[in-house]
Amino acid sequence: MKRIFADLHLRINPKDPAATQTAAAKAAELGYRLVGVPFSADTRTDEIVRVQKTCEAVGLDFVSRVDVRPRSQSDLVGLLRRLRRRFEVICVQCENKEVARQAAKDRRVDLLNFPQLDYHKRFFDRAEAELASSSLATLEVDIKPLLVLKGPQRVRFLSCLRREVGVALNFRLPVVVSSGISEPLLLRRPREVALLSSLFGLEGDVALDAVSTNALMLVARNRQKLSSEFIAPGIRLIKQGEDC
Repeated sequence: MKRIFADLHLRINPKDPAATQTAAAKAAELGYRLVGVPFSADTRTDEIVRVQKTCEAVGLDFVSRVDVRPRSQSDLVGLLRRLRRRFEVICVQCENKEVARQAAKDRRVDLLNFPQLDYHKRFFDRAEAELASSSLATLEVDIKPLLVLKGPQRVRFLSCLRREVGVALNFRLPVVVSSGISEPLLLRRPREVALLSSLFGLEGDVALDAVSTNALMLVARNRQKLSSEFIAPGIRLIKQGEDC
């Protein structure tokens, strides 16, 4: 079966229609069929719809995503309560251990992203992976740093990724590899991204799944939950009315 490739972190600027068109067209040209576009929590609905129409016009399945950067556990809980039904994917940018732990165990969180390049400021470890494996969260790895970093900084970053991905795989935690890119010139073909993933421990079909199947399953699961027919996991409304 032909793979459907996805980039869940294509950083399109919703306020720049020309840049949006360029980025979407480039992603489609390179072979992506589903893209997740991150928005801020206060983005207007009309801006989201405009980006959606631009993506769909070039044959892309559009996924609305929000990236949150909570400062505390209570801050995260409040954001999740407010945003869960507004966006198809919620990603938590984990910038401290308290937030990382809460995000890993909360079933309303889809993606765990660790944006810090400094080893001492990254908080993904065995405890984090164990919590996330029970809550259906997914570890997201952005490849942009691999394309822009150089020398010792790039080597240290790769070392972090190898450790984190190894921990995730040990706990059977899904990994999604995304671009994290806002400049179309830095976009790479999906199979090239999968090949880059071998640098931090993803090989063969596991690497390909990280740029296709894992993202697709996450999106499909969330779309089902956001459907008006969804009641609870495993329970769906089939028919409603007096004759039921």
